[in-house]
Amino acid sequence: MPVVTLPDGSQRSFDHPVTVAEVAADIGPGLARAALAGKVNGELVDTSYCIENDADLAIVTNKDDDALELVRHDAAHIMAQAVQELYPGTQVTIGPAIENGFYYDFAREEPFTPEDLKKIEKRMSEIVKRNLPIEREVWTREQAIKTFSELGETYKVEIIEDIIPEGEELSIYRQGEWFDVCRGPHLPSTAKLPKAFKLMSVAGAYWRGDSNNPMLQRIYGTAWRNKDELKAYLHRLEEAEKRDHRKLGKTMNLFHTQEEAPGMVFWHDKGWRIYLMVQEYIRDKLRDHDYQEVHTPTIIDRSLWEKSGHWEKFQDDMFITESEKRTFAIKPMNCPAHIQIYNQGLKSYRDLPLRLAEFGSCHRNEPSGTLHGLMRVRGFVQDDAHIFCTEAQVLNEVSAFIDLLFEVYRDFGFEDVIIKFSTRPDKRVGADALWDKAEKSLQDALEHKKLDWELQPGEGAFYGPKIEFSLKDCLDRVWQLGTIQLDFSMPDRLGATYIAEDGSKHVPVMLHRAILGSLERFIGILIEHYAGALPLWLAPIQAVVMNITDNQAEYVKKVAETLKNQGIRVNSDLRNEKIGFKIREHTIQRTPYLLVVGDREAESNTVAVRTRSGKDLGSLSLQALSEGLTAEIASRGRNVLEN
Repeated sequence: MPVVTLPDGSQRSFDHPVTVAEVAADIGPGLARAALAGKVNGELVDTSYCIENDADLAIVTNKDDDALELVRHDAAHIMAQAVQELYPGTQVTIGPAIENGFYYDFAREEPFTPEDLKKIEKRMSEIVKRNLPIEREVWTREQAIKTFSELGETYKVEIIEDIIPEGEELSIYRQGEWFDVCRGPHLPSTAKLPKAFKLMSVAGAYWRGDSNNPMLQRIYGTAWRNKDELKAYLHRLEEAEKRDHRKLGKTMNLFHTQEEAPGMVFWHDKGWRIYLMVQEYIRDKLRDHDYQEVHTPTIIDRSLWEKSGHWEKFQDDMFITESEKRTFAIKPMNCPAHIQIYNQGLKSYRDLPLRLAEFGSCHRNEPSGTLHGLMRVRGFVQDDAHIFCTEAQVLNEVSAFIDLLFEVYRDFGFEDVIIKFSTRPDKRVGADALWDKAEKSLQDALEHKKLDWELQPGEGAFYGPKIEFSLKDCLDRVWQLGTIQLDFSMPDRLGATYIAEDGSKHVPVMLHRAILGSLERFIGILIEHYAGALPLWLAPIQAVVMNITDNQAEYVKKVAETLKNQGIRVNSDLRNEKIGFKIREHTIQRTPYLLVVGDREAESNTVAVRTRSGKDLGSLSLQALSEGLTAEIASRGRNVLEN
């Protein structure tokens, strides 16, 4: 008879098999009412799940993170039931929980309208109030095919026939008269779904993701554990909309994209200034850490990509061209080319570690539907580098890289960094013994730095394990940026060696590493994180000097020239416009400091200083202003003039 061990270590014994719900009731009526599901030996299950043997059990309530997946999955089912009640004849296909919400794909001739979404949402609330028990049933494959065929659910029949082998059974979840094929688990009843859901939008989706198949209608929704979480999420969406880097890029005249060059960026003057400042900042850091900057060809013969292993893995993502009956690939990454530089001349252990860095222009044939401003492009530049070292040097090199990465992120204003360690994937190159050494080396480095990290089994690169670094922006969105990957295989495949102290020949360890990743994507993240109001050191125009009347034109020129001589990026605005109009326009452009000059300022050799946030800093002498701006720039925005 089962002994159930609870998270606090206490145990409860039963003289018969017992459900999760019964265990919750045995603990107390409050927990019985709150129970949404259980975690049996780490696996999420329904409250109706029967425990027959000794097991570890955690009761899942609305306070637990695991509740979110349940809530969203049930919201999808309740939405599907609402749709079929309101619009008979509509077929349901698939409806999973996803990050921040859920969706369901429907086959219906008439398009769903915004008014339809309101009706569906209202009907969902009614279904919740019905308190319909959600029950799991087990059907045979034949029974399921027959039942759904009689209902005219042709898509559902296709799923069953393709996924469920003949002779096997499948689970059906029923809520009232409505049911669907599903693995579960689910909430005990519809009334357990918090009234914290909202339908968001409708989009087209090809059946099974194949453009040769019929187009379905996908309704997206969001669901949360309570109304406060829903409200906070909707607020984040509003903020994200305001901060959309594509809109700000147009408003601030930074960049644009167009159909004639899909996934490629047209950088305007101000945007290119930001780009070059980010690049030069990284270049300075690389010099300080003894990296050699190199530059390698953009187009390389297919044979090199075959030797490196990239042709087999990434051929579909490469842009291919031909010349004189030879096939070339436009490089999607830089690593094989860096090994070619390493291989020029005999290397000794005394030459290691050798750190080669490149702002490498790469191209990947991303699907057109995934392209998104600066965040997902086909042409991009990486702050890429490869470190060639001995096994004994790995710990120090990885540790030094982590220190550098955190320093860079702090300078750009990011303090919250998430670390994940990814181990060997199923499809990989290299012997298991090499993978054992590689994984241990990276894990040792993490332990040495005493960092918190999360394990991602099977998520490593095909040539080696990796550590990923993600940061959180001001809206708590997570962006994966930095990475360091340990590779024993590619240097060997491409003939890289060094002479050890004893005269023997060895293959170097190769560390693939990047801090920002794609410069394009990182700049997009910066724009959204700061809502375009970049720190002074990154702002393409740091100050603008404006006159009130033509009488101050010469003094405006003097102020601008003085600040330019101090290395400050400053513009003059001498247009015959009202000063209020000028201030509004430059505020929209997110110019950090607005310097207003009237007769009084011209006579006293001062400027009236305003910030883009609207704060009036009063009149300052040119020297005080220059010193303040210079200090703020040097501190990467940590010491702000307006303080």
